[in-house]
Amino acid sequence: MTKPEKTLPQGILPARAIADFCDKGHIRMARAPDSDQIQPASLDLRLGPKAYRVRASFLPGPRQKVEEKIRQLSLHEIDLREGAVLETGCVYIVPLQESLALPQGVAAAANPKSSTGRLDIFTRVIANFAQEFDKVPDGYEGPLFAEISPRTFPILAREGSRLSQIRFRSGASLASDELIHALHAAEPLIASGEANIDGGLALTVDLSAMGEGWPVGFRAKRHSALVDVDRKAALDVLDYWEPLWQTGSLILDPDQFYILASKEAVRVPPTHAAEMVPFNPLVGEFRVHYAGFFDPGFGHASGQGEGARAVLEVRSHEVPFILEDGQIIGRLVYEPLTGKPERVYGEVGSNYQKQGLKLSKHFKAFDPQAGRR
Repeated sequence: MTKPEKTLPQGILPARAIADFCDKGHIRMARAPDSDQIQPASLDLRLGPKAYRVRASFLPGPRQKVEEKIRQLSLHEIDLREGAVLETGCVYIVPLQESLALPQGVAAAANPKSSTGRLDIFTRVIANFAQEFDKVPDGYEGPLFAEISPRTFPILAREGSRLSQIRFRSGASLASDELIHALHAAEPLIASGEANIDGGLALTVDLSAMGEGWPVGFRAKRHSALVDVDRKAALDVLDYWEPLWQTGSLILDPDQFYILASKEAVRVPPTHAAEMVPFNPLVGEFRVHYAGFFDPGFGHASGQGEGARAVLEVRSHEVPFILEDGQIIGRLVYEPLTGKPERVYGEVGSNYQKQGLKLSKHFKAFDPQAGRR
């Protein structure tokens, strides 16, 4: 464990502080960083050159390293240097190119990237001695590993592919409803309508027509072709997705994966970051498949203010469930940054700024007229 960062204030680290951590060796990289690897308040994590197919998902627990569990559970080793196919229904562990030597007082949390979640690639980060996925404890020193399990589409991944991202927090979380109320009073966090703030800012599902000729969502087609996770705008939507046109309600099939969108066009101020917290299953037999990071400036457009929809990756639980238009499906919590970022979300060339209902960056633009044929 390294010494504490004496001057680091409480909050989420912005890009400048993440770059400083790289310079100081708190974040260690096997190769030079990609030019766009540091996001406004997070760091993309890159796959290393090897993957291991394992018998089952696992957590190492307080007495074991991940490498030891891999030796116990590995079925075979896969070379990712030239790319390899990761099949649906299988579990893979990949050592990442980034490792950590965090100072005291700094912890981290990981999450699938937006495009990863929208492809239904179940991805989690594991640290040595971890008892929780996607959590890196205060002062952790050691390697990081990605657990990858494609659920709907087989994927082609390679060394350097970026499926996960990590966010760093100095001190305890400052997220609270009081903070959200104060932010909303200063500048509305949703573009229109009344804010429901109770354990976070509520997001509701939009099953009404978003615009003339547009579907309310997409349902993934099973047994589709391969998806190369590093190729943008290469795939035809209708080869992989079925547009959903019926408005008002939707029956979620437990065997299916859905892309939907929130009614609310949300904003994240440049001084804060947000996260979609896991949804409470007691109020519905479904879940948003991945909790997600929202970088500072998401939907904000430097104060121009129209907001952006949250895209929802949805699965039912064990039984079919009817999802109704306007039903609460998730909540956003907000946290302050330790300092203002040099760039905000709308300035980094993201595929998802000002988004509505939008599939991952791997697909060509959707033609709704073709989808109705």
